Amino acid sequence: MSRLVLGLVKASHPEPTAAVTLVAGLLAWGVGHRSAGIVAVAATVGASQLATGWANDALDAGRDDAVGRTDKPVAAGTVSRRTVALAALLAAVATPLLALTTNPTAAVWATAGLVSALLYDWPLKSTPVSVLPYAFSFGTLPAFVVLALPGAPTPPLWLVAAAACLGAGAHFANVLPDLADDARTGVRGLPHRLGPTGSRLAAAGLLLVATGVLVLGPPGPPSALGLAAVLTAAVVPPLSWYGGRLVGRSSTRPVAAFRAVLLVALIDVALLVASGRLV
Repeated sequence: MSRLVLGLVKASHPEPTAAVTLVAGLLAWGVGHRSAGIVAVAATVGASQLATGWANDALDAGRDDAVGRTDKPVAAGTVSRRTVALAALLAAVATPLLALTTNPTAAVWATAGLVSALLYDWPLKSTPVSVLPYAFSFGTLPAFVVLALPGAPTPPLWLVAAAACLGAGAHFANVLPDLADDARTGVRGLPHRLGPTGSRLAAAGLLLVATGVLVLGPPGPPSALGLAAVLTAAVVPPLSWYGGRLVGRSSTRPVAAFRAVLLVALIDVALLVASGRLV
């Protein structure tokens, strides 16, 4: 049983699942949800993330096995593909049910975000529009959080746009370390078509736009902290790439670029949570 549970946890993509769920809970707190609302939002987003992660590993089991991904529980034999697929189905069914504990309008957006994420897993992952599910699903997250408030206020457009840009940038950053393995198994999403350099530029550019929108979107003049965040988003990713070229180790460049855009993404998340107080 412990082996099964551990396999399911690893197959759920635990780090991004926990991170996105935490961000949703913090954003819910930031926009003014009470304790019950924060729990409902976090539970809904957590279930959606679990469904997406498990579905991804169930669908990718063959490719993971082909490239020897022993870090993936299904490919390593820790848990069966059927078990992971069943877990994904249960989590997918739970998502709209949990969202309905807030209100029907918010539940529609939470469900739409889940459907979009599942469409990335199949069939859009290997298409030129692979970035669209990331942008849409991330954009629906703050929309769901705000709409889940009593009275379902209209989410600010700048907040949704910033989250969509953050999600799109995360797509390019997330794929960077896996480009070689993906190419061996026939995955041809937009980052693979742009290549490593194009994906780095896309990730850095989208995260810079997201940071700028989060700083300039709320009412009032931008804060010094916000302007510092924009500067960081503009400087850190190019420096990571240039530093990799200086040391002459091309194999480290995708990882360095990935970590750089993750740093900017963390800054954007902090701004996103802080911006929620202005809703």
